[in-house]
Amino acid sequence: MKLFFLEVWESLLIAFRAVRSNKMRSLLTTLGIIIGIVSVTSMATVVNGIERSFENDMASLGTDVLYIEKWPWVQGSGFKWWNYINRPNLTADIAETLRDRSRFVDAATAEVRTGGGASYKNRSISGVRIRGALASYPSVHHVDLSDGFFYSDMDEQSARDVAVIGAKVADELFPFSDPIGKEIRVRGRKFRVIGIFERKGQGTDNASSEDIMIRIPYNSFKKHFGVRWRDVSIQAKLYEDAELEDAKDEIRGIIRVARRLDAKEEDNFEINEQKTLREQIAPIKNAIYAIGIGLTALALLVGGIGVMNIMFVTVRERTREIGIRKAVGAKRRAILIQFLIEAVLICLMGGLIGIGLSIPLAMLIKAILPAYLGWEVVAAAFAACMLIGIVFGLAPAWTAAKSQPIDALRYE
Repeated sequence: MKLFFLEVWESLLIAFRAVRSNKMRSLLTTLGIIIGIVSVTSMATVVNGIERSFENDMASLGTDVLYIEKWPWVQGSGFKWWNYINRPNLTADIAETLRDRSRFVDAATAEVRTGGGASYKNRSISGVRIRGALASYPSVHHVDLSDGFFYSDMDEQSARDVAVIGAKVADELFPFSDPIGKEIRVRGRKFRVIGIFERKGQGTDNASSEDIMIRIPYNSFKKHFGVRWRDVSIQAKLYEDAELEDAKDEIRGIIRVARRLDAKEEDNFEINEQKTLREQIAPIKNAIYAIGIGLTALALLVGGIGVMNIMFVTVRERTREIGIRKAVGAKRRAILIQFLIEAVLICLMGGLIGIGLSIPLAMLIKAILPAYLGWEVVAAAFAACMLIGIVFGLAPAWTAAKSQPIDALRYE
């Protein structure tokens, strides 16, 4: 074992000397590895960022929350929109009905949506997501506020014009002052700011829907914008020990009674859940990941072929050195390890430079798209470099190891 480690150490020193004596050639050899590592890590960064963004969106929906809505989230190939568009819109009183009658529902709320602009004095922001929700919303969904408070049942019942705004809305409208207590205009209507959501995004316009959101009481939304022709979402949070299928069956029965549906009539509503959406998206996500990584991995393959080519040249140039080493007693194993380590070292150098370039590139991508460069991607990149060095360096190393001393010494 001691002899083996001595051979490895000696081979490592020889490899370092060989790389240092041919700096330009070594750099050009690593160029393919560098491009491959940058391509693979950049693709993995984007895919991981999209996946994390998707998971955050899924987490915001809640695993224990059911969404009773007019439209299904998942629309199959035989989807017929006209069967759904004629369904009567849901109403906010169904949330109270579920809360009172269901033994599985811990809390329920109603939400209605629109979009538009908001302004304060001479500053404005467009593309704001305006949401009207019952005061019970924080009982259904986790709400983080950086300042102020959420509106109360009293605000809801009296339809007070109060609002909780997202972090980006606060940044745009109040860059140098405290928004709390100020009156803003939301689609031309005045609302007093009483709270600010905790920042969720990374500074981009679409980083997080909550950052560019304004929440107001449901009755205030109804007063200013109307809900008669809008799709209302009823969101029911289940108890921790509730069985999902039992809860869905009971909720379906309660809503059918509330909507006065005959036993022979089909449901005129949908019960959506996070699981259904996740199952629908999973194959698409996996396909994107596989295609993206597969295509960028071709760059690593080209880099590996370049390493193998240059290692064959190196073996040919150092044929006399190999003959001398064998003549003084070096075994095949020692020669094999020597050139294998040199190939791995070249690949690791390329990987190190590639990772060094990938970090600032990931920061640049993050300013445009959801991106995440985790330690597991860095570790996988270095592992890939070692694997490429071993796989593509094995043939040249074996060629050097099996050469005959006499023939090697005679080589000109």
